[in-house]
This record gives sequence, C-alpha cells and structure tokens, in this order.
Amino acid sequence: MNRVLIVGGGAAGMLAAVFAARRGREVHIFEKNEKLGKKLYITGKGRCNLTNACEMEELFDSVRTNPRFLYSAFYGFTNQDVMDFFEQEGLPLKVERGGRVFPVSDRAADVLDTLRRSIKRAGVKVHLNTEVKELMCQEGRMKGLVLEDGRVVNGEAVIVATGGLSYPSTGSTGDGYRFAEKLGHKVTECLPSLTPFTIREDFVKELQGLSLKNVEICIYNGKKAVFREFGEMLFTHFGVSGPLILTASSFVGSLAARQELRLVLDLKPALTVEQLDQRLLRDFEANPNKSFKNVASGLFPAKLTPVMLELGGISPDKKVHDISREERQGFVRLIKNLEMTVTGLRGYREAIITKGGVAVKEINPSTMESKLVSGLYFIGEVLDLDAVTGGFNLQIAWSTAYAAGNAV
Repeated sequence: MNRVLIVGGGAAGMLAAVFAARRGREVHIFEKNEKLGKKLYITGKGRCNLTNACEMEELFDSVRTNPRFLYSAFYGFTNQDVMDFFEQEGLPLKVERGGRVFPVSDRAADVLDTLRRSIKRAGVKVHLNTEVKELMCQEGRMKGLVLEDGRVVNGEAVIVATGGLSYPSTGSTGDGYRFAEKLGHKVTECLPSLTPFTIREDFVKELQGLSLKNVEICIYNGKKAVFREFGEMLFTHFGVSGPLILTASSFVGSLAARQELRLVLDLKPALTVEQLDQRLLRDFEANPNKSFKNVASGLFPAKLTPVMLELGGISPDKKVHDISREERQGFVRLIKNLEMTVTGLRGYREAIITKGGVAVKEINPSTMESKLVSGLYFIGEVLDLDAVTGGFNLQIAWSTAYAAGNAV
C-alpha cells in the first residue's frame, strides 16, 4: 500500500498523515477549507486543551459512547504519548486544574503550527480548497476518490477524518457520514453534544452573563434524577451554559432533544437546609430592623438578588423581624432548589462535538479500518465516539489517528 489519501485536515487528519508518512507512505491531505485545522484553532476558547493528564481508568470513564471500542487505540497512543509527541516536536506543555493539558503559550495557533511543521517534515502533500465529492470503491476495495471538480485521485487507502456536524462554519458538514452510508456503513443518530441548554423561564434573561461557581445541579426526567454534578455554570440570553452544563449535555442530551427536563440548581451546596436556615436566622437576628432585600443581598451576586427576591415571594421592603418562620424556610428551599425547565439543546453551531456517527461495530478497533471495505479508515469525530470536556475528545482524535496512520 503506497498512496494514502486523507479526507479532512483537522486534528485527526493531520496526525494520521504524520504517522503514515513516517512509515514511508505517499500521503495526501484533501481539505475543503482555505487552511488546515480550523476547528482546532478555536478549541478550548482558543487555548486548545489537547488532552488530559489523568490515569488511564479516568480516560475510559470520561468517554460517554463506546469506551470499550477505544481500549486498543488508547493504549496504543496514550495521553502521555500525545504529550511526548508535541513536546518532542517543540511545543512546551503545562497541566492545569482537572488534568487539562494546554500549550504553555495558551495559543491554539501554536498547536496548529507544530502539526503543520510535522506534516511538512514528514513530506505530506496538502491540497487546500479541495473538496472531495465521493470515494471510489471496487469489489470491496478502496481505489481512490473523486474531487468536486471531477478529477480522480487514485490511492490504495482512504482515511476519512471529516469531523462531525458541530461548528459547521469550520467545514464540519457531515460529509463523512454521507461517504460512510454510500459504502454500506451504518451511521447512528447524530445530536449536538457538549452544548448549552435552552430554558423556558424568563428570569434567565435577567441573569445573562452571570457566572456561578461551586454550585450543584440536578436534572430530573419526571421524578427520576438523571444527572447530578458540582461545578461552574453560566446564564445566557437563551438559557444556561458553562462547564457544568456542557458536561450535563453529554449525559442527558438525547433526552433533552426529545422532551422537557427539570433542572434544579442548589446555590449553596456546602450547607444543608438546616445549616442554611440557621445562617439566615442569625442574619435576621443581627439586623432585625433592616429590610429583607438588604439582608438577602449578602447571600448572592448582585445580579441574582432581585431575581431571588421576586421568586421568593417576600416583599423586598419587609422588615426581617416581620418575616415568618414559614416565609424564611420557603426562601431557604428556593436557594437549595431553584427550578428551571430545560426545553432543548442549542444547535450544532454552538456544540463542541457531535454525539453519534459511523457505527463502531463495523470498524476494526485496532486499526480503524472498515470491516466492510478494505483500505477504508474512519478516525476522530466522524465515528460514534464522544466524551466529556477536559481534553478527552481530542485524545480520541489523536489515538484513532495514530492507529490508522500506522495501520496503512
């Protein structure tokens, strides 16, 4: 097998190209954008969280869909191998909270430059502004591909690294799913994942831009709790976002896409209901002649206070010595159980990744080669694999790319 054709010049496509070329193959990348790695450039808010420095067990636990499929790929090219690769290629790295790995420079552009240099050194030929129209298969074997302008490019192996549907402005428009289905592969249902939630209640608009740290959310489907986690979240003009919400979406996204869910926010998870009630009682006793709004303001960020006062049903100007025990305890319950209605997910334009993709049952987990078509490989987000935030989705891209790059 001599000529390897890679469709897509994102994270997975570039790394696969490096390893295939290092093994003496003639490698061509076909990228429909004007430059490589457009999506990589915006990951991690432009800083590029390129893997996670956790133990292997946590790596598998962080994968939401088909983690067992990745056993061979993750052990073949571990998170430590990813870090070693980039540092050997001249990119210094650092580890931050939660094991997140970033370039020391905090610049995704430096990750891209490193990959571009590696590609160039390895002798990979890059074709920009070049869209692939279809893949050529004959008698169950790959023969090459057809470009949008009608040109035919022959090759013994084709690696599909087209990404999913998230951030379509970067070129992720589902081409890989189309190629896969045309060649007989099953593509599972696709949904936006690691994406914000839309909320019905109007009060979220008043809280737009407010970030809350050290809070806990619990999401209910009817009476059943389907997700509970502690962390940081953000209110937006349409609903809620932030790390806590994005993680929640990878657990309950398929439910949220079909039906309404209940999100219960605990603003003071470090305190029990009894402890919070005692604290409020102490505040009341220390300031008996103050209005409720002045005492309550010490509990919340400034933007949140008026919303909590309105929802609490106690007149803001009422003197605290006139507030009944029932009113106080009702307010405590509100602080511990601020309810919102999740009406759905934001779309692919805001989703970090796509949930769903090419069914992994039809892919060899050691090589990423199709079990249906010889010489056809799928890597990265185009596969039915996804993980929570923290560098885990890029680890999937690197590990599957390494497996395919070496296998061809």
